[in-house]
Amino acid sequence: MTQQSAVFVIDDDPSILASLESLLLSEGYTVLTFGSAQSFLAAKLPDLPACLVLDVRLKGSSGLEFQRDLARGGIMTPVVFITGHGDVPMSVAAMKAGAIEFLLKPFRDQDLLDAVNNGIEQDRRLRTQSSHMAELRSRYTTMTPREREILPLVASGLMNKQIASSLQLSEVTVKVHRAQIMQKLHARNLADLVRMSDRLATDGAKA
Repeated sequence: MTQQSAVFVIDDDPSILASLESLLLSEGYTVLTFGSAQSFLAAKLPDLPACLVLDVRLKGSSGLEFQRDLARGGIMTPVVFITGHGDVPMSVAAMKAGAIEFLLKPFRDQDLLDAVNNGIEQDRRLRTQSSHMAELRSRYTTMTPREREILPLVASGLMNKQIASSLQLSEVTVKVHRAQIMQKLHARNLADLVRMSDRLATDGAKA
């Protein structure tokens, strides 16, 4: 691990917390430990690519329930489950809900480190994608209503003449709008523009 990243550990066993904190610190991670889900939610967390190591059995609620609560709250930090009482249905449920790994105690240190690294890399990718999407949305807001109307038509492969006929505009006007769209979205070519239009449509951007 060469880039700064964080690991959050939630377990109600102080000895487990201490052991995992020592292991993860030795690998250079920023480590925050919590004895309960509530203390995790109340904490100010560093804004870094991160992974959450979560005990399946927590006081008050299960780790699986907490995982679902996080997802509903829009917290998408990748989760690595650890447990001393796991079974197959529980592990299947965790993985279906998006967990990176489900490790039974006692587990090998390397297995945990591999899982944590995978989780952090996933979070790093998600953060990059989110940043790119935010930038694209910002560019989209600079477009005029007419440009937003023309964008999906251009992206669908229609020629300027066809778009002009559809919108009752001159072909020259469509050509100008098309150039403005390319410039404002920083699209290098039509294929680039098509990808951007698809992402905006998936994101729900409205004219």
